[in-house]
Amino acid sequence: MRHALLIIDDDRIIRETLSRVLSQEYECDTAARAEQGLECIDSQHYDAIITDISMPGVGGLQILRQIQAQHIATPVIIISGNGDEFRDRSMEMGAFAYFTKPFRLEDLELAITQAIGRNERLNTMRV
Repeated sequence: MRHALLIIDDDRIIRETLSRVLSQEYECDTAARAEQGLECIDSQHYDAIITDISMPGVGGLQILRQIQAQHIATPVIIISGNGDEFRDRSMEMGAFAYFTKPFRLEDLELAITQAIGRNERLNTMRV
């Protein structure tokens, strides 16, 4: 069974590019707005979530906060066009990783693999 990812980004090009590339290995859902992403999270399990930090309306930090409150085991990877402005706060809030745009796709793919692997190890330890 393939792992499921949710990609939340208001930039259509980034969202579609990540979905196209990552769907070779993962089941990918996308959301153009944070509110759409939160609806997806409430209706389906994701092995990892990739979210932009700065979007109109609800932003990535609010998404991270809500996931931490309701789905604490789901790793969240933050991507940001704002440089490192939110890096420390995101990591303190529990983000698995933080990438500044533009980022290397290989680095993001490695973070996804590590996040899912960590989750699988934690789930195995709980059983």
